Amino acid sequence: MSRSIDAHVHLWNRATDPQPWIDPATMGVIDRDFAPADLGRMLDSTGVDAAVVVQSSNSAAETRRLLAHPDARIAGVVGWADLTGDVAAQLDGLGPAERGRLVGIRHLVHVDPDPAWLQRPDVGKALEQLGAHGLGFDLVVRWWQLSPAAAVVAAHPGVRFVVDHLGGLAESDDDAGWEAGLRELATRPNVFAKISGLAGLVSGGGGARLRRAVDVALEAFGPERLMYGSDWPLAELGAGPVAWRCAVDELVAELSQAERRAVMSGTASAFYGLGA
Repeated sequence: MSRSIDAHVHLWNRATDPQPWIDPATMGVIDRDFAPADLGRMLDSTGVDAAVVVQSSNSAAETRRLLAHPDARIAGVVGWADLTGDVAAQLDGLGPAERGRLVGIRHLVHVDPDPAWLQRPDVGKALEQLGAHGLGFDLVVRWWQLSPAAAVVAAHPGVRFVVDHLGGLAESDDDAGWEAGLRELATRPNVFAKISGLAGLVSGGGGARLRRAVDVALEAFGPERLMYGSDWPLAELGAGPVAWRCAVDELVAELSQAERRAVMSGTASAFYGLGA
């Protein structure tokens, strides 16, 4: 039996990797450090076997620290690399154990000072290097960045991309632009997506909007290109990881057993090369 995978969690120690975006006044519940032991308790509470830890800083040092965690429930790490530099040299500089635990790369595109960062020629060359090394790229973008991202993934058909948090819904309830952008990305077979980052809709009266968003994703990508992620500990800012897991279970309840297995384990395992 395949193990269940939470495809999107974070760990941080603010002594080494500060998180200046955390507002203590409004985000007090996550205004602390999160270690592998905390992750284990969260996974137990949601009934999930293992998780993919995703970088939270554009920092090579943070990536090395994440790769050094020996916890067996960390199935892999999506780290950071400077895609404007020599990516092959950066990857070759990792030790065998580190390289074995690195399953993907992410850059915080949605907050990069350069609005056209993803379209840079040097970044494009680096994406090709990721593909050559068997690594996918996590796309963390806002809804208005989905269409430009679609042009980028079209230019790199040999690279696997996964859209974090279904591409980030708009702050308003008008999802027309988001839907158009997500569907445009989904036309590319090398693009996958994470059902994650939407726990706020569970506790904020957005159940109908959440259902609509997931229905759009299922129709556009199909279960075989979708994966479950809690976005913990940020899920604590919304309904919490347990309520989020229950919500996702309800949202995919009408799928076949094989399709539900894809969302909860198979897609993430295949995309990130996690094995059984």
